[in-house]
Amino acid sequence: MTAAGPAPIARGAASDDALLRVEDLRVHFPVKRGILFQRQVGAVKAVDGVSFSLKRGETLGLVGESGCGKSTTGLAVIRMLTPTGGRIVFEGEDVAGHDPATMRRLRRRMQMVYQDPYGSLNPRMKVRDIVGEPLEVHGFDSDRNAYRERVASLLAMVGLLPDMADRYPHEFSGGQRQRIGIARALALEPALIVCDEPVSALDVSIQAQVINLFVELQQRMGLAYMFIAHDLAVVRHISHRIAVMYLGRIVEIATRDALYRDPLHPYTRALMSAVPVADPVVEARRARTVVTGEVPSALNPPSGCRFHPRCPQATEVCRQLDPSLVEQGSGRAVACHLYPASALP
Repeated sequence: MTAAGPAPIARGAASDDALLRVEDLRVHFPVKRGILFQRQVGAVKAVDGVSFSLKRGETLGLVGESGCGKSTTGLAVIRMLTPTGGRIVFEGEDVAGHDPATMRRLRRRMQMVYQDPYGSLNPRMKVRDIVGEPLEVHGFDSDRNAYRERVASLLAMVGLLPDMADRYPHEFSGGQRQRIGIARALALEPALIVCDEPVSALDVSIQAQVINLFVELQQRMGLAYMFIAHDLAVVRHISHRIAVMYLGRIVEIATRDALYRDPLHPYTRALMSAVPVADPVVEARRARTVVTGEVPSALNPPSGCRFHPRCPQATEVCRQLDPSLVEQGSGRAVACHLYPASALP
């Protein structure tokens, strides 16, 4: 894949200039039994104690196996799912407990681009109405001429022609449909866009074009992205920092270059070793981290470190104590007993 690297972080984004702070986020789904008198017998801990921050103009990649809680985290951040606990501080305001009316106001500043460009667009609506729907919902459609001009400008911004506004979604290719979804997300000039695997359903030849579009829009508008993906090559191209999730927890977070150059957590090393290298000589000499077994159930996660049943370096302490996410210096943190707090310089 050939794509531009991540956009430089917007000017003025100081190290403590956090657009978003997520602290101990938990999203648990109750499991109930019974027909007439249901009682809760457990909970699926889809997200269980996730913390991270995101600066203005920055891209945070969120990676991990299917079912690890990536998409649930993204949906909770923009409050499409109600958190079980924790804090979601967006532009200095804790939105975790806001009611729907209050969230409608804040959603002008946070939007989402979905994974499926086919299912995320209403097939009965013209593109003009799809892209302009956020403007109508928030009362910016009273001047119809200005409304049409705004929709045309948004389409041009994502590389589509203004006359395409009168077409229906089925008349477009997958890449064009995803561009329509991006235009809709940009309608209210948000500060944060959660991208939930936005290129995984596209042909490889189209993926780089869409990634380059994300980078160009970030440079132009100073957008912050929370970029959820399972394709490590895609994440490497677009992210400034990367958080690795496993079974509802973040196990490592670091800058893109540090993570790919020297992954610390055994799970991160396993993910990186699974990515093929184009050079067959280098590929043959690479050390492999092999992970066996299946991902445990989020309904009944293992005690201690959640990765220990599959970890080739697990010890007795891993089976008994749950490691915290510990700073290792240079903005890196890892949740592993191999790297205790005393490792700090």
